[in-house]
Amino acid sequence: MEVGKSVPRVDAFDKVTGRARYADDLCPRPVLEAKILHSTIANGWVKSMDISRAQALPGVVKVLTCFDVPAHQYPTPGHPWSVEEAHQDVSDRKLLNRRVRIYGDDIAAVVAQDALTAQRALELIQVEYETYPPLLTPEQAMADGVKPLHEEFPGNVLKRHVSEIPMPESDFKCAGDVLSFPGYHQFHGHYETQQVQHCHLENPVSWAYVEGGRITVVTSTQIPHIVRRVVGQALGIPWGSVRILKPYIGGGFGNKQEVLYEPLNAWLCTQVGGRTVRLDLSREETFQNTRSRHPISFDVRAAVDGDGFLMARECIAVSNQGGYASHGHAIVSNAVTGFRQTYLDQLAHRSEAWTVYTNIASPGAMRGYGIPQCNFACECMMDDIALQFGLDPYQFRYQNLMPPGYVDPLNGITCHSTGARECLEKGREFIDWDRLRREYQGQSGPVRRGVGMAVFSYKTGVWPISLETSSARVVLNQDGTVQLQLGATEIGQGGDTVFSQMAAQAIGIPTEDVHIVSTQDTDTAPFDTGAYASRQTYVTGHAIKKAGLLFREKVLAYARELLKRPGELDIRGREVVDAASGEGLLTLAELASEAFYSLDHCVHITAEATSQCKENTFSFGCCFAEIEVDIPVGKIKVLNIVNVHDSGRLINPKLAEAQVHGGMSMGLGYALSEEMKYDPKTGRLLNGNLLDYKLPTALDHPELHALFVETDDPSGPFGNKSLGEPPAIPVAAAVRNALLHATGVAVNTLPLSPQRLLEAFRKGGLL
Repeated sequence: MEVGKSVPRVDAFDKVTGRARYADDLCPRPVLEAKILHSTIANGWVKSMDISRAQALPGVVKVLTCFDVPAHQYPTPGHPWSVEEAHQDVSDRKLLNRRVRIYGDDIAAVVAQDALTAQRALELIQVEYETYPPLLTPEQAMADGVKPLHEEFPGNVLKRHVSEIPMPESDFKCAGDVLSFPGYHQFHGHYETQQVQHCHLENPVSWAYVEGGRITVVTSTQIPHIVRRVVGQALGIPWGSVRILKPYIGGGFGNKQEVLYEPLNAWLCTQVGGRTVRLDLSREETFQNTRSRHPISFDVRAAVDGDGFLMARECIAVSNQGGYASHGHAIVSNAVTGFRQTYLDQLAHRSEAWTVYTNIASPGAMRGYGIPQCNFACECMMDDIALQFGLDPYQFRYQNLMPPGYVDPLNGITCHSTGARECLEKGREFIDWDRLRREYQGQSGPVRRGVGMAVFSYKTGVWPISLETSSARVVLNQDGTVQLQLGATEIGQGGDTVFSQMAAQAIGIPTEDVHIVSTQDTDTAPFDTGAYASRQTYVTGHAIKKAGLLFREKVLAYARELLKRPGELDIRGREVVDAASGEGLLTLAELASEAFYSLDHCVHITAEATSQCKENTFSFGCCFAEIEVDIPVGKIKVLNIVNVHDSGRLINPKLAEAQVHGGMSMGLGYALSEEMKYDPKTGRLLNGNLLDYKLPTALDHPELHALFVETDDPSGPFGNKSLGEPPAIPVAAAVRNALLHATGVAVNTLPLSPQRLLEAFRKGGLL
């Protein structure tokens, strides 16, 4: 059994020794360097641009402006293409933009012999603007009389939608667009989450050249096949005229699930005769000009009966989209869907979601895809309801959890397996919940302790909202080992290792005999939409299993031809064996040698399979956190924290644990310190660097604990379901709820920074 073993990462040695080659490592030198001129306003128009001094600077090859780019617009999110126009992504961006919608918008580019010359040339470009006041919040952007950021969207509302699960008229009433709940305990809460950045180690970098009339872009991306399509769309050329190569990648967390600067780089190289052009972003540009997590505000209402069951809930979410659509309405739509799913409403549910254009740096996909935001609102609400109505927060959650067999009434996603209650029980025991809740109740003094919890559910992939498809190819080597070729991408999460284990399991060989091709080349790699939505072990796993079993049958068919003996054959380890007795009959190396070089029947054994996944399932889990809060200085110290996950069957337990630790770390930063801040007068990002942006370090972390409840999900290729994103989801709410337990003060806005805590403590009478 290869699945379920903690085999070492297949890329570990190369990465820790520095042998692994990333996009910039592969770039030829010398190379033409591109630099981008960013706007110094947040909202307005470029009226004119004088590039004469920049163009005359020695070493400058070309200066190109927003007046030179193709006129058509294109989409940038890493979504599968839809053949139905109504379901295609919003095309609202050009390669360079004359209409300025964020501070630092891309308005011109310089290609020069070296980076220093390109930077000097940028400083020589003179720009004249028509300037409007920056609109940094949805309220400002939707106010009467403001100029729309996109003429196609007057009022700056990208989209609004309402979803309702039927409400019996006798129990619930709708006053305008708001539900009321006569006859039940009623709760209303308001919660807000902030904008944070991914902070992956490797900034986005690419280099592009023309060869044989086709454009090749080597780039750090999670979605090579989607990048190929979008580059074609952006340049208005056939998609087959573009080739994308993705080598090792130094993290993405969703930021590189966006087509960032590959189209611009591809176009720039065509403007300098097809010569190689390198475009490497700084950390400041990564903050300002790539993507981030959406700030979302939530107004929630709930009806609870006398026994502590949720009868109905309403969620109104407003998402701040920034200057460009990116993933558009999908994020907040997923957020209100996630708010609905973890707990069962007995009678009714209503959600309303808004996506609003503003002038902040455009958010996009980030680990959890809207669920960390809605989880904060939902789990704070659960604790606040419990406190208001005298319920036990653990039992209140436990009895309202999604039951097995649940089918979402709006999208049909089914709960095929659940270990949610077992996760809660395991977390409760680990943190010593009952004792600490009693011990920390009713404290006084400047330093207090508390314990809190939060629960989550998460889908596995994007079906039925969008296409789910993947392909895999298995090729026999001359020595009896195999090559595994995928379009699915390793982005640091350990994907190549679990893919190798899956292939080995399906074929019947050791994992070390699977040589996975980590670099994706869209000319040769099978199609896969990429790394996002915690989909790859589920969706790509089905393709690997399908291809592996097909390959296995081809090998055994050739073995039967060679051996000419009765009885069933099997592959075990490195041998073809008699299935009944286990007797070794032929090594795979011997079979491969015969297959490649036989004068009678030479055959190159390969297998390729496509899996279109038309299924989905839920993973579950929880976080329990014990904290200490110093009230006079407004500082939270996390003393003990544990995540417990039901991710189905674990493919590689050690890698699973590492995934959880990484997600918990991101959750702690989200909870306590991280936030992108803007100058309200100019719209300029104030802390777009790793000094001023308070990303927690190893010294800021407690010991992180990860536990698992293994279930066997019948819809997963090996009983598995999502794990990549879930660990980042519940941490912030668990820490906030521990703060509520410690102080009795509900802080409903993230992050729980010292300044925010001091303001809340003063308001709550603790200072």
